[in-house]
Amino acid sequence: MRVDNVSDSSQIFGMQSAPTQDGFIPAFPVLGLYDPIVRLLSRDRAWRAVLLDELASSAQGTIVDAGCGTGTFLGQLSHAFPQARLIGIDPDPAILARARTKLAAVRAAVDLRQGYLRDLAALLDGCPASAITSSLVLHQVPMAEKRAGLAAMHRALAPGGLLLIADYGAQRSFAMRTAFRLVQAVDGTATTQPNADGVLPGLIRAAGFADVAEPHRFATATGSISIYRAIKPA
Repeated sequence: MRVDNVSDSSQIFGMQSAPTQDGFIPAFPVLGLYDPIVRLLSRDRAWRAVLLDELASSAQGTIVDAGCGTGTFLGQLSHAFPQARLIGIDPDPAILARARTKLAAVRAAVDLRQGYLRDLAALLDGCPASAITSSLVLHQVPMAEKRAGLAAMHRALAPGGLLLIADYGAQRSFAMRTAFRLVQAVDGTATTQPNADGVLPGLIRAAGFADVAEPHRFATATGSISIYRAIKPA
């Protein structure tokens, strides 16, 4: 999921689209390469398996994937939790079209909606979510959008609802800081450095969440990816 007003973003392997007039950066023109690139560089199968385990308690409710991309995780959610109501949100119409095709192929019942993180509560039409997930989104957006997105997630969750974020967090070692330079070359230092400095737990607390924790970290070819877990107080 990409958000408008993204700054200092460059091309990834020469395939990233140019920004539109409002600063929105569309998905790669060669969308068939999106999933293998994410898999190769981020070890997504490992941390998505952990997200599925964490979401088991929300299997009977509404689970929202904020920044759903091509729908890979939504397909996994549909298989793991067939009774859950699944909603995917992303601002990019091209990537949502690919998600619809992928999800239809696995017969996953998912409601896909176009929009930005900050509009999450409005996009849910007043239906509170029991859980919200967001993967590899917040490192791409400016601080104002990080705060606005987290505040919108808090509004969109039901009391007691679960927030799970998988994203680049604090880069605690020289090796991970060095690997993270690839992400910064793609998404810019202005948006990504706060994540590398460990800003996310504080932002999550400031948005009103409780029990904020970082129970899992994964070393990848592009830096350390953390899973953050928090609860909206009842």
